[in-house]
Amino acid sequence: MEKAPINWINMVLFTATPICAVTLVPLYGYFYGYDLYEWLVFVFLMGFCGMSITGGYHRLWSHKTYSAHPFLRFIFAIGGACALQNDILHWSSDHRRHHQYVDNNARDPYFAGRGFWFSHIGWILRKYESHVEDFSNVKDLQKDPIVMWQHRHYLKLVLLTNIGLPAFLGYLHGDIIACLLLGGLLRLVLSQHVTYLINSLAHMWGRQPYSDDCTARDNSLLALITYGEGYHNYHHTFQWDYRNGVKWWHFDPTKWMIKLCSLVGLTKDLKRCTVAQIEKAKLEMQYRLATERCELLDIPENWRKRLELEYEQFLHTLQLWTEHRQAWYEAKGKKIQETLGHWDQLQLQDKYKEMQFSLKVQRRRWQKMLRNLGEPIPNPA
Repeated sequence: MEKAPINWINMVLFTATPICAVTLVPLYGYFYGYDLYEWLVFVFLMGFCGMSITGGYHRLWSHKTYSAHPFLRFIFAIGGACALQNDILHWSSDHRRHHQYVDNNARDPYFAGRGFWFSHIGWILRKYESHVEDFSNVKDLQKDPIVMWQHRHYLKLVLLTNIGLPAFLGYLHGDIIACLLLGGLLRLVLSQHVTYLINSLAHMWGRQPYSDDCTARDNSLLALITYGEGYHNYHHTFQWDYRNGVKWWHFDPTKWMIKLCSLVGLTKDLKRCTVAQIEKAKLEMQYRLATERCELLDIPENWRKRLELEYEQFLHTLQLWTEHRQAWYEAKGKKIQETLGHWDQLQLQDKYKEMQFSLKVQRRRWQKMLRNLGEPIPNPA
């Protein structure tokens, strides 16, 4: 099979920058050293680039999970150029195609099934047919003046942010070379490969609690270095949600940044899945895996019937809880409160709390059944 032609610009760039980073950065550090200011420049620019990609390129423009003020969109456009991962239009087009054709060898630009190297960086180094320039899927972004401004001036912005900005910060401190090496070169290489880990490792290592329709996986460790993007199975299942780490304790600084910006008016229309949608996806996945296990282990028919009955009961309880939760939240609205009496409001609240308790009990029973799957069913007393 004939190999795709080499993209020589990318080949030289992605070969030269890592080589320079692993040689020049430690050599300069050995002979001259780096101080706290220069490392802070590195950390600042890493965060600036990373959050511009995750919060801007990914969750804002590619998936439109929220709306952002022009000022914030401008900041993201600058940070995205600094990350040197192509302009917004190209990046979003590739990413939308990835979601549309995920795991399709011929259509997914960075198909993980072709191996770690291809999905991580190999797809950039050659001119593959799956990586054609086609902006038909980003016509909405072509109406954004900031997106088109960055598209037209991308090369100038790349030079300004990757050379001019760290050089200027170094000039203020008295060591231009140190800031260029840390804030420019090392930061560039690391920020790029951190992003590429989502295309590669997040499709190979981790859990699939919500769906196994594609190779995407949740990985809490990966989330620590990718600004929250490591919860990739959730993201591919609910790609319209502005969160990737759905639980409050999940490390997702991009989610926190978007929410914080909403408090000061820089973001709005934050989209999120309902608790019921998430719970149902997990339940369906658990039930399917349990039935497959029953087949594999040849578990008796009475266990399978009991599992199916418990699954249907869980779905029913979840549906009732959703309805009561919706009624209670609507009752708390000002207009509804004016039409409902105090006694009616208390009744709705009590019903909601009762169903909430029933759902917790049902969840415990379901988890216990999954743990004890295949064991002898105790006879009723």
